[in-house]
Amino acid sequence: MESPSSPSHSPGQSHPPSLSPFAAPEHRNILRIANLRKEYTTGRGRLVLFDGLSFEVAEGEMLAIVGESGAGKSTLLHILGALDTPSDGDVYCASIQLRNLSSSQAASFRNREVGYVWQFHYLLPEFSALENVAMPLLARGENKGNALKIAAKWLSEVELADRAGHRAGELSGGEQQRVSLARALVTEPKVLLADEPTGDLDSRTAGVVFDLIRRLHETHRLTSVVVTHNADLASRCSRILRLEKGRMEEVFPLPV
Repeated sequence: MESPSSPSHSPGQSHPPSLSPFAAPEHRNILRIANLRKEYTTGRGRLVLFDGLSFEVAEGEMLAIVGESGAGKSTLLHILGALDTPSDGDVYCASIQLRNLSSSQAASFRNREVGYVWQFHYLLPEFSALENVAMPLLARGENKGNALKIAAKWLSEVELADRAGHRAGELSGGEQQRVSLARALVTEPKVLLADEPTGDLDSRTAGVVFDLIRRLHETHRLTSVVVTHNADLASRCSRILRLEKGRMEEVFPLPV
């Protein structure tokens, strides 16, 4: 995908210096968050979720973001995926400056560059697992036969080839989430964003799904950002950041 906006620096220039002590300078930073602010106007006045957030995510990294409910973790993830816009500051995915995207460019960015897994699977109940996985490809104009062929490959990747013809209501919670993971990755995005991807699952199934996310992260060389309340799952990521009182801090090890 060509960048819809100007790169943050010209080709041939060296990368700008790290914006944050959380950067991993030995790798290329695929996500760069600079002085991010998000606020809302409420009936009680102005609510600032976070202000001055700056951090980077290295290519190939699996980052966990933890924090209390209401801290703004999901909002931050929405901003990283161009589903929401910040009040101030910038997010770059590779050389793409997200706040400069038009609505159509943002939709294209979401379809091609980022995969999403949410706490709820959001599968369309009237379609089969195979058809649900194929939806992002069909949405961008892929030939139906080819889209279904690619979707079938991804159902095999999440070990659900034998459930391709089943609708969402005929699948278990863990199977539904595995279908949503296949749907998130069917477009072969650079970045996987996961918001409490095991939050609706029992502990055993949660472990199975998270192991699958980790395996696909490694085998497909993804860059992943995972929001989770689960301390054990967070500890299995390569790095942990805590969002608390509008500020981000590195946590190691994660307190339990």
